[in-house]
Amino acid sequence: MNKYCNYNKIDLRQVIYKTEELLELAQNRYNITVQVANRAKRRKYEDIDIIDDPINKPIIKAIIEMVDEITEPEILSDT
Repeated sequence: MNKYCNYNKIDLRQVIYKTEELLELAQNRYNITVQVANRAKRRKYEDIDIIDDPINKPIIKAIIEMVDEITEPEILSDT
């Protein structure tokens, strides 16, 4: 069985939508791109198992987390 068979479970349209939303909310596209890349790089080194998993790519998780942090600040204040 191919280890990438679950890849179609990712809603790529949602990832694209979140990426566009993040770029629209950002005041500086370059800075937000660098922030996303740095967060993904950190996540990659923090969780070694994430590298081979096509569903949980660090860049996808970084984008989704950053959009949620910007659009839903109450999530952060509850913790």
